Amino acid sequence: MRLRRGAQKATTPPQVLTGAKVVLPTGTVPNGRITIDGTKITAEAPHGTPQGNATVIDVTGHWLVPGFIDLHNHGGGGASFHGKAEDVQKAVHAHRLHGTTTLVASTVTDDMDFLVRQAGLLSELAEQGDLAGIHFEGPFISPCRKGAHSEALLRDPDPAQVRKLIDAARGQARMVTLATELPGGLDSVRLLREHGVIAAVGHTDATYEQTVQAIEAGATVATHLFNAMPPLGHRSPGPIAALLQDERVTVELINDGTHLHPAALELAFRHAGPGRVAFITDAMDAAGIGDGHYLLGPLEVEVSEGVARLVEGGSIAGSTLTLDRAFQRAVTIDRLPVEDVVAALSATPARLLGMDDRIGSLEPGKDADLVLLDEDFELKGVMRKGDWVVDPQLA
Repeated sequence: MRLRRGAQKATTPPQVLTGAKVVLPTGTVPNGRITIDGTKITAEAPHGTPQGNATVIDVTGHWLVPGFIDLHNHGGGGASFHGKAEDVQKAVHAHRLHGTTTLVASTVTDDMDFLVRQAGLLSELAEQGDLAGIHFEGPFISPCRKGAHSEALLRDPDPAQVRKLIDAARGQARMVTLATELPGGLDSVRLLREHGVIAAVGHTDATYEQTVQAIEAGATVATHLFNAMPPLGHRSPGPIAALLQDERVTVELINDGTHLHPAALELAFRHAGPGRVAFITDAMDAAGIGDGHYLLGPLEVEVSEGVARLVEGGSIAGSTLTLDRAFQRAVTIDRLPVEDVVAALSATPARLLGMDDRIGSLEPGKDADLVLLDEDFELKGVMRKGDWVVDPQLA
């Protein structure tokens, strides 16, 4: 597979991709056509013969879907979003090779001074277009449901401290995960809402009633639903029921076969629907690399057979998932409709980020972000803003 990097030249002629099954917001078009001029999609239509000086690429027998959008990602390619600028760019590129054309960088619990400094670095990369913003996962989470976070560094969600991170992100904060039942939790949710930052309920020990309060205060996302929260109970339904039943909440799901039993995924997907599900990776450094020893924030992680666990305690420590694998699994194993999976990987997260005017679907005027898949849903090409990150593999 030949890989290329760099911006598309202004002199590049229009590109026309023909013959694929093109997944549009209105449904799948067989023998469809997508036209790209520069960085934008300029037309889409079934059938027909392209005219002019365009470069025509016949992708018959393939699927064309929008570029994937990852709301929750800690790193990949052997690099972390807790590293230097070159580490961050390495991780971003590693996921682009797997179809993620838009990515929000997630931090993990650490010292507040470090998080403030890292927010400054990540905001610079977001300003130059490498990232779609910053997601702060921790330190404002419950020690009862800490998962792969350092308990010694956890703290209650004091609105002043939450504001400190928002300010450090210089307008690039997109989401903060909170255990909203902790002191200051609801006030922090209100603060985030006032500043246009998504408040996500996660790593929480909240009751059903407390979660309802958080949603009423403005929380609109469930951080990796089912994971790091009390299980669904018939007398004490806990946060899962509250998050699933409220139409205002988008639920994140990690579809790697480890974090969720297929029945749990089906329950969430059928109840919330593709308009309220966002598939995420929650990836760490090992994504796209393989087994070995890594760090997740300050904690040591061992990856064995593709599953990341803390060296001390054995908790699952993020994932090694990439979104092309999540797509393939959702269609071939979970038997979800392709159009619904596309929504969960592209349209829904784009809308949540307020970026659906530019990304998330294959429509004229939007960025030319797309993924080419074969009949087995193996990735065969990736385009970002009109430039092939992974050249089409059509043999």
